[in-house]
Amino acid sequence: MRITYILIFLLAATFFPFPLKAEDSIRLIPQPAEIRIQSGTLPISGSIDISYSPILNKEATLLSKYLQESELTVQLHPDKPGAMIQLQISPTVLPAHKEGYILQISNRNIQIKSPSSTGIFYGIQSLRQLIGKYPDRRLPQLTITDYPNFSWRAFMLDEARYFKGKEVVCRLLDQMAYLKMNTFHWHLTDDQGWRIEIKKFPKLTEIGSYRDSSEINHFESDVFDGKPHSGYYTQKEIKEIVKYARERHINIVPEIEMPGHASAAIASYPWLGTNNESIKVPGKFGVHYNVYNVADPKVLDALKDILTEVIELFPSPVIHIGGDEVKYNQWKESPIVQAYMQKHALQTPAELQVHFTNGISNWLSSKGKRMMGWNEITGSKLHEYQSSTDTAIQNEKLAKNAIVHCWKGDYSLIKEAIENGYDIVNAYHEYTYLDYDYKKIPLEKAYHFNPVPEGLTVGQRIHVLGVSCQMWGEFIPTVESMDKLLFPRIAAYAETGWCLEKNKNFQQFSAALKTH
Repeated sequence: MRITYILIFLLAATFFPFPLKAEDSIRLIPQPAEIRIQSGTLPISGSIDISYSPILNKEATLLSKYLQESELTVQLHPDKPGAMIQLQISPTVLPAHKEGYILQISNRNIQIKSPSSTGIFYGIQSLRQLIGKYPDRRLPQLTITDYPNFSWRAFMLDEARYFKGKEVVCRLLDQMAYLKMNTFHWHLTDDQGWRIEIKKFPKLTEIGSYRDSSEINHFESDVFDGKPHSGYYTQKEIKEIVKYARERHINIVPEIEMPGHASAAIASYPWLGTNNESIKVPGKFGVHYNVYNVADPKVLDALKDILTEVIELFPSPVIHIGGDEVKYNQWKESPIVQAYMQKHALQTPAELQVHFTNGISNWLSSKGKRMMGWNEITGSKLHEYQSSTDTAIQNEKLAKNAIVHCWKGDYSLIKEAIENGYDIVNAYHEYTYLDYDYKKIPLEKAYHFNPVPEGLTVGQRIHVLGVSCQMWGEFIPTVESMDKLLFPRIAAYAETGWCLEKNKNFQQFSAALKTH
């Protein structure tokens, strides 16, 4: 009887085919909001004309490059009617989704429409994936309507620990663009290295970009490789990378760590430190004690001078100042810092950090920038080396325009920050740290990360800007070791940032990865 039912089902499917759901037949990464498949195909071969408005010249040029890499012949024709591929800006297309697009493949042509050049670019990425899925160059006729779930879809690269270089960064930007990620968070300074040229303070790279050895194996191993490591980006190189990213609709958010993770800077200029002592750039990883002397006006002016040059290099509306893992020992032991705290009615070291952070935030606001920092900037207790007494907050509250980058602590702290009115980016380390191995964060766990905490109201959900994944570099000395941990998990985070929750399906995602 069971065999009879199966035969009947197969015969019925042959003569009366069931309509395929788009998600069953076409799977992109990240999966679009909606795919509607029509009958028929569009063959693409020979010389392909691309028509576009002049405002889309960069997007059309990149599309031409992509198609030529797929061994297709391409000609660009601004505003040519009847072209095989047509790129069109239209304010009436998905007006509520500035990064959205509609991709239509008919029996005559391919049209990508969007209210913005960014949306056109993302439509191009979907077209690239479709072409890759059909090596016979016969594309299915369809309509894709697509837009992102979150506005912040970020990948962070830590180069303070190990310098990777321009070629590697540009390759990563290409991968991000293919996955429709729009924010490259660039961790450029830390205890073990300063990687960005600052013309007013040349020793930051002359001294701060070099260390004589690096800890290996794991934190607290106290085993060192004995190999010098150095490298930094000139301002010319920074500008070139920023331009490369902007052409791919990626915003670069630079991170300049303060007031902690400052050893490389203090090694370069000892007067920046609370103890005014000479140190060398450490090769040991982990949290160090050296912190900026935030009670010294000369130090505060220097940090603003550094940020002034950073702002000139990066058009990003957001500047990240780190703010994580500050050990308060030096502040507690400094008579100058203690006197400063008393003068400003600051009861605890955490209040001093919030006070300092607000000063930087207000200064950045005066320059048209918004400050972002790891969630220690709220003053919350996140670490065992901080006491509840040191982290009590009474008189000083974090400025409301700050973006809180949530990475550690009880998960309830994320919800608390949102309830207090802060915009947040969710980077909770147990789900998003790419330096964690696949045993700790397997692909499926990465895929199922939801950046929106449970129990938020509709009004509170808008404070969740999005998601970021972090490639910390302490024990990632080579590009190969980085790639092994980065791919394919970065695709999972890209889908989390873009895809509507109802369209996520790990099995289909995993299958699509095989040909991605």
